[in-house]
Amino acid sequence: MPRYQMRQDLFRLGDDYTIRDAADRERYYVDGKALSIGAKLSFQDMNGHELLWIEQKLFHWGKTFEIQRAGQVIALVRKKPFTFLKARFTVDVPGPDDLEAAGDLLNHEYVFTRHGERVAEVSKRWFDLGDLYGIDIAEGEDDVLLLAAAVVVDQCCHEKR
Repeated sequence: MPRYQMRQDLFRLGDDYTIRDAADRERYYVDGKALSIGAKLSFQDMNGHELLWIEQKLFHWGKTFEIQRAGQVIALVRKKPFTFLKARFTVDVPGPDDLEAAGDLLNHEYVFTRHGERVAEVSKRWFDLGDLYGIDIAEGEDDVLLLAAAVVVDQCCHEKR
């Protein structure tokens, strides 16, 4: 069973997500800012404290999102253009520990890797319902960063919903 479940809240303004843990407790909320140019999302704990800020960077080659923690950029997520039959992303973090993400043709299954080792898996196969993903993250990883990266992948692959 996945450690987290991420559901996009389709009946709200903006791109909002609720993330639950394996015990079905609400852990995080992602508040998509409606009516903004480019995607802007606030990743929050359930008390409304902002943990991360996610913002689409306009005028970049390909889709690019910046993830900030306390005003500092901690990751740049880029969708690789011109990939055949797969969605591919880089998650550029400070230092040598960048992540790669790859998904299937329908963009409903993703694997995040670092140096070829799996660090997280995002999948709809565990669920039959609408926009509900299971997210399994390896022990010792930055869960919040990987959950935010999963939100970015969803934003890039399903922007026309």
